[in-house]
Amino acid sequence: MPRIMIVEDDPELQMLLERALAEEGFMPEPVSTATQMLERATADVPDALIVDIGLPDADGRDACQALRARGNNAPVLFLTARDALPDRLSGFAAGGDDYLTKPFSLDELVARLRVQLRRAGVDSITRIDGLTIDPATYTAACGDASVRLTPTEFRLLALLASHPGEAIRRRELVRAAWPAGAIVHANTLDAYVARIRRKLRLLPTLARVTTIHGVGYSLR
Repeated sequence: MPRIMIVEDDPELQMLLERALAEEGFMPEPVSTATQMLERATADVPDALIVDIGLPDADGRDACQALRARGNNAPVLFLTARDALPDRLSGFAAGGDDYLTKPFSLDELVARLRVQLRRAGVDSITRIDGLTIDPATYTAACGDASVRLTPTEFRLLALLASHPGEAIRRRELVRAAWPAGAIVHANTLDAYVARIRRKLRLLPTLARVTTIHGVGYSLR
């Protein structure tokens, strides 16, 4: 599971990014300052970083240059409200790999992040208990056996797999698997979970989706 450092001092946006990345099968690691970013990213290099340019203790571009000077070449995606060409060019000159202006679409951010991870050769496949979930092919596999997943099935299973053993609430599953504003009935979610369970039984894995009554579902 790719580790993504989120360097953002706005607590609401930080929480939004953290939740969105977790739902997409990433492992988010939020920090609020350039100092924290440099300390943690130097001690334990993440697979990629999302960096707000307007940090409270330093310009995010300067922090990126400092990171590069320490030999860290993990992809960096800048977030900023500045859309002028000189600002974008300075971001690339500082060692950034991509640039996204606020307000932005979470779907676009995730798509850009995956492109950078692929270019860096980072494995974006989620694995749990011998089960491999591949976002590129919409498959779940274990050993030599594999099953195809629909996009909705994949998003549900990926969210469950990103929090193994944890109870994921029904509304979180619906939010991850269906477009915003979609009307999803309780039995619709249950039907998709049943389909995922049938497919998992075709694989030689012990991972199973269990019902947490009154809450939602868990992958264990």
